[in-house]
Amino acid sequence: MARGGQGLARVAVVVRAGAAPMGWFGVIAAGLGGVPEGLTGRRIGVTAGAALFLVGAAVVALARRKRYAALARGAARAGKYDVLQDRAVTVRNWRRGHRWWLLLAFAVALGSGFVVPAAGGLLLAGLGAGLGLKAAWIGRRERAGDTLLWVRVDWLDRRGGRPAGRSVKGLRGTGIAAGDAAPGGARRRTAALV
Repeated sequence: MARGGQGLARVAVVVRAGAAPMGWFGVIAAGLGGVPEGLTGRRIGVTAGAALFLVGAAVVALARRKRYAALARGAARAGKYDVLQDRAVTVRNWRRGHRWWLLLAFAVALGSGFVVPAAGGLLLAGLGAGLGLKAAWIGRRERAGDTLLWVRVDWLDRRGGRPAGRSVKGLRGTGIAAGDAAPGGARRRTAALV
């Protein structure tokens, strides 16, 4: 980067990147995994899956909140020469880096349907929902502080994830209008031209 600037990725976008594929893979695996009777029967499988969905979503949504909050409190202002990574690039990097894990998780969730119908798929969907809830929580913090949170790209792991991992020494902050993603990491809605 020119003059000491760093490439920065939005924290909420990194967190949110896995929500959609995990959610969709989970729903598909639950639907297909509910076809066989399994060892437990469909009713027990779906009930167990619903409980796993709730537990998985809660665990992922609440995990490492103290770390995220501490990093957010200590966020330094982004520099003039820092380069803000586009939302699409951040999402693509995360999904490319995790594609084999996602496919493995889908296969395991689908295969578990022959033992406990739909449960594995619902758990996977719950993990995706938890990521969405965590990104929304980060978005509320961003709105409350009127600051978007960014992490150095070179501090992410080699798969483009872990925006609050050990290698992350601190976050950077920008104004709420910076970048192409809204608080929480969703796409910005542009006003329709009349």
